[in-house]
Amino acid sequence: MLNKVIIMGRLTADPELRQTPTGVSTCQITVAVERNYAPQGGERQSDFITVVAWRQTAEFISRYFAKGRMICVEGNLRTRTYDDKRYPDVRHYVTEVYADSVYFTGEKAQQGGGNYAPQQFAQPQYSQPAPAQSAPQYAPQQNAPAPAVSFGDLGDFEEVIGDGDLPF
Repeated sequence: MLNKVIIMGRLTADPELRQTPTGVSTCQITVAVERNYAPQGGERQSDFITVVAWRQTAEFISRYFAKGRMICVEGNLRTRTYDDKRYPDVRHYVTEVYADSVYFTGEKAQQGGGNYAPQQFAQPQYSQPAPAQSAPQYAPQQNAPAPAVSFGDLGDFEEVIGDGDLPF
């Protein structure tokens, strides 16, 4: 079975680190992920995906990420249901990404503040490749002496005569 999710987007709010009664760190964030297409003449839509992180991953997110910051999350998709306490006949369905790894995306912070902007990359300039040079051809000469090879001091090494005792 395979359950793998990779998303990249911006945090919709500052992460809040919480502790379970047993002292385990947890953090729940929402990541706004833009869709790959935009309707003709319209704006690109976003999906708001809930991410749950535990232990060191949760501490990492709360320490290094803030609202508006770009984040890349690798994890797995989980679903769960629960019954509403106020309305006994209402069942809620929840889909979340459980984070295994979290990555920086390469954006740089703006000077003088906690707001972050995406990193801008210059368009690559393409040029004609240099003509390939052929490697010189070496042909062994008849009755030519073998070249001298020096390996330095080999006093720290032991020569292995047979490979019968090697485990591989």
